[in-house]
Amino acid sequence: MHRRVLALSLLVVCPSVFAQNAASFRSGPEHTGVYESPGVAVFHKVKWRFHTAGQILSSPVVAANTVYFGSNDHHVHALDLSTGAEKWKFKTDGRVPSTPAVANGAVFFLSYDSNFYAVDAASGALKWKFATGGERRFAAKHLHGMEPAGETMPDPFDFFLSSPAVAGGIVYFGSSDTKVYALDAASGALKWKFKTGDVVHSSRAVVDGTVFIGSWDTYLYALDAREP
Repeated sequence: MHRRVLALSLLVVCPSVFAQNAASFRSGPEHTGVYESPGVAVFHKVKWRFHTAGQILSSPVVAANTVYFGSNDHHVHALDLSTGAEKWKFKTDGRVPSTPAVANGAVFFLSYDSNFYAVDAASGALKWKFATGGERRFAAKHLHGMEPAGETMPDPFDFFLSSPAVAGGIVYFGSSDTKVYALDAASGALKWKFKTGDVVHSSRAVVDGTVFIGSWDTYLYALDAREP
């Protein structure tokens, strides 16, 4: 069997376009997608590329001249922004398709091994991990018209896990165990959890004390960030 492998490539761009104090999917916890730094003036050519042993579904996040991303090779990688040289990699026991969040010197991410991790942004050393109720793909009968109609099967197009956001010292993320979690970013202690009707693979936005997140149960939820 041949394994399809993707490589992460970086174009020669202005490094500051992605730079920020706290980095996560679509800029900050509000998911505005708006960055304070100026945009890219000109794209030239590939500056460097880095090969992993698995597909890269996670989006890269840049903070403190370091590129962080997850890979289906079960690792989160940290690369030097200018050269692409690997600073460190952290191994989990499952694929890492969620986009990390970087805040307060830590990298936060969810793995298919059913653990949520916080690792040191500079060294890759484990700070803490939190066990969810289990990560999996959404499953249902007769998905996309596939036969047999009565068989429950996982959705082959459900590629991602929820990407975390950090706000006010709390990290928020969704899980395949149907719950939304709020953990203390420093210790990993559970602040609260909220149960939905199905897997939660969407990425949350946190604005003005409210967490917005969608579930495969077809509902969009607005939750009190302190405790719903």
